[in-house]
Formats: sequence, C-alpha cells, structure tokens
Amino acid sequence: MARHIKKGDLVQVIAGDQKGVTGRIIRIIPDKEQALVEGVNLAYKHVRPSRRNPQGGRIRIERPIHLSNLLPVHPKTNKGTRVRFVVDAKGAKKRQALDGTEIGIVRKAKQK
Repeated sequence: MARHIKKGDLVQVIAGDQKGVTGRIIRIIPDKEQALVEGVNLAYKHVRPSRRNPQGGRIRIERPIHLSNLLPVHPKTNKGTRVRFVVDAKGAKKRQALDGTEIGIVRKAKQK
C-alpha cells in the first residue's frame, strides 16, 4: 500500500506537543504505522556505561510518531500539504499535492 510519506521526506507534525515542527523521516515502521522523525518527539534514555558510551548517563533519542500526525511539506510553500496519488499515461504512480505540484514518484512506469 502506498504511503503519503516515505523515508527522507521533509514532514510537518500536525498534532500533539510537537505541533508545527518540521523534520526529516529517518525510518518508517509499517507494522505500527509509525515513523521516526529527526528532532521530533525526543525522549531521554538512561544507559549504563559501555564501550560505546563510556560515561553512561542520559541520551536523547527520537521516539516514533503515528503517520496520521504527519504531513509532507509542500516544496513551494514550506507548509504541510495533503497528498493524492496519480497514475500518468505511461503507468508511473506519483504523489501530488492538491494544487497539482508533484512531490515524488511512488512507482516507475513499466518497461515494455
């Protein structure tokens, strides 16, 4: 199933404590319909001293946020926009903002 966002997209949070904040998608978790967004929904994780982290202590990590609370950022207006999917004459499936601006390709056209 096509998602309205994908890894690497710039998104805006539309609900919750972080409402209005923008960030890049680090990872999508399709089973839970959640995503990790860079710099959004940060939480502290307490870690013991180890080779990787010799001091131990508290580190800040991103926690997942539900996909319904995210909108892709429109390239021209830099605001969140809804997305529709359009299949062109060649058979390529594309994401499109409601004003007709192309946001990205979901599936390339089949070669014959």
